[in-house]
Amino acid sequence: MKFVRIIFAAAAAWGFLALVPGLFAEAGPRPEYYYGFIGLALVFQLIFILIAFDPARYRALIPIAILEKLSFFLPVAILYQQGRVAMGPVFVGAMVDGLLMLLFALAWLVSRRAGRSG
Repeated sequence: MKFVRIIFAAAAAWGFLALVPGLFAEAGPRPEYYYGFIGLALVFQLIFILIAFDPARYRALIPIAILEKLSFFLPVAILYQQGRVAMGPVFVGAMVDGLLMLLFALAWLVSRRAGRSG
């Protein structure tokens, strides 16, 4: 379970570092979407911390965390393929979410095995 704790704690730390500055950035033409996205993403960092504290107890949240990462990674990957998102901070952030999505899936599998043996 130590691996699961490390993955989710690191994901939360990364998320806070990446998202908090966005609260002080220009929101663009639809500020409600922008700040709503930032707010919801910050709430998920709290869920990642919760999972990191007790992965066995909150294992059922891990698939939801995987979907949270997929919900940003997949649209940005598709938009990049269509030429609608440039290589830059948004693209890099989405690729980090894709990596975290895979690590969350691995953490879910590892926690399943750990639950059986302990």
